[in-house]
Amino acid sequence: MENAGRSVADLIGGRFGAESSVVVYSGIGRNGGDGMVVARHLACRGFKVTLRLVGSSKTITDPVVRQNWLALKSMTASARVDECVDSSLLSKTDADVIVDAVLGTGAKGKLRQPILRAVQVMNESRGYKVAVDVPTGIDSDTGDVLGAAVHANITITFHATKPGLKNASDFCGEVNVVDIGIPPEASIYAGPGDVQAVKIPRPALSHKGQYGRLLVIAGGETFTGAPALVALAAYRTGTDLVFVAAPERTANVVSSMSPSLISLKLPGESLAPTDLQLLREHIEKATAIAIGPGLGRNPKTLSAVRHILTYISKVRRPLLVDADAFKALGVIRKRTFHESTVLTPHAGEFKEIAGKAPSTELKARSNEVKALAEKSGGVILLKGNVDVISNGERVKLNRTGNPGMTVGGTGDVLSGIISGLLAQGVDAFRAAVAGAFISGAAGDLAEEELGYHLTPTDLLEHIPKVMNDPMCHKAILQKRLR
Repeated sequence: MENAGRSVADLIGGRFGAESSVVVYSGIGRNGGDGMVVARHLACRGFKVTLRLVGSSKTITDPVVRQNWLALKSMTASARVDECVDSSLLSKTDADVIVDAVLGTGAKGKLRQPILRAVQVMNESRGYKVAVDVPTGIDSDTGDVLGAAVHANITITFHATKPGLKNASDFCGEVNVVDIGIPPEASIYAGPGDVQAVKIPRPALSHKGQYGRLLVIAGGETFTGAPALVALAAYRTGTDLVFVAAPERTANVVSSMSPSLISLKLPGESLAPTDLQLLREHIEKATAIAIGPGLGRNPKTLSAVRHILTYISKVRRPLLVDADAFKALGVIRKRTFHESTVLTPHAGEFKEIAGKAPSTELKARSNEVKALAEKSGGVILLKGNVDVISNGERVKLNRTGNPGMTVGGTGDVLSGIISGLLAQGVDAFRAAVAGAFISGAAGDLAEEELGYHLTPTDLLEHIPKVMNDPMCHKAILQKRLR
């Protein structure tokens, strides 16, 4: 935050004289914290600085933002600070420079007051407009306008260009990418920020079903635990409803494992092509589907998987493919899946769908995963000591997890986490990256308590701990790196 704010101040200082007037519109989040740093540095350089906090200081929860707020508040001789808790307190200004630091990346939904009024006031003012990271009102992922947006003369974005800026060029003006000291590993490796990015707030008026309806097509004669692990892990991510579709005997066993589990009983001892007729309604109602764990490799089952995957592709539901479902795919030679699909093979399963075993060297392995993702159309998560995740364009690595997780069933937990996130509307690549981190971190927390004597159910209890506090894994990672 300090580096980001100082870089914006440096640019303004290089273009405007020290006697220039500057009004900084700051939000209560981390983008607002960047704005506070801008205001502090410019005030120290002799600029006539006013910071307008858009919202109440009582609602600043980030400790670093609060620290910057208190520092600026103490600068009573060099900067003016206005707290604008109501839109009526915001009016246009004649300042030479307007700094927009209200909302940054991650903003979703239509703008509300007093932020909407702040955007209108900035646009009405004549000063040179500088957007911090992204103009307020622009979705940094898509470039969509969230009802209204700041028309900036320049956007100073940090570390790398955000995808949405290209689609919102009319609002961004000149785009200047600055280095703020983020190491390459921060972009390559999954981390707590990837978990924060998939957390979904729940307003008081939330209702059942609003946060996902997952259909798990899994289980057979031999493997009855796999579908239960998938379902329970999905619940732990916050998914509202999880339905397990399995052969009748398996479904009865699944139901007996937990009162939380809802089973859909299919005729026969294994999945068959005729089951698609029974599943269509449930597929159409689902917000995501997971298929594969514990199905077995009966030829009729593999035929059923192919039929079901074709139908899911037709209705374009987010999808997770794992375990026995890979046997039904064979070698992938062309685009087979839509972009909301995640495939989670281990090395042996990767060989089945890629036609050759993955390399042991990490860079080559990453390129192979990227190539398969590009060819298949979906997101590939190759499980291993270091997980490799790609959507055909980007590659991320995950190093959470430990040798105790070689026990059977941990892959089913991973499938449940990712498909649960998919069911809640999370983008497939983000769901896969966050899912890999959460699953491994949950395993690491369990290993801290139990050593390598783990069962897959040990991971389930730790999923909420990681999602509620992604930094809880920090001490374990630091110890491992020493």
